[in-house]
Amino acid sequence: MEKRELTCIGCPMGCQITVELEGTDILSVTGNTCAIGDRYARNEVIHPERTVTSTVVVEGGEKPRVSVKTSGNIPKDMIFACMKEIDAVRVKAPVRIGDVIIADILGTGVNVVATKNVD
Repeated sequence: MEKRELTCIGCPMGCQITVELEGTDILSVTGNTCAIGDRYARNEVIHPERTVTSTVVVEGGEKPRVSVKTSGNIPKDMIFACMKEIDAVRVKAPVRIGDVIIADILGTGVNVVATKNVD
């Protein structure tokens, strides 16, 4: 049996969670004070995911870059490949909040969207 200690990031409480597992079977989750912590811990030990934030070059804009983020989580082991794709992108001004900068990044079903306006 394996034990993993985690600090929950599901809410501001930051509970110290212990997950006991056998291979990929979760035997117990303890230390969480809410259901969010239970879900976070189970996902984190079996299939960790993250939201990615970055910037993209804007051509002809009032600012040289626009902030972007993934519209949902992507597998943690794909973050570096995702960043490589984001870094290669150039967009033309104007850019609006919510514009899809990269659709379905790396086949994840998740879009990379603008989080700022650039005229």
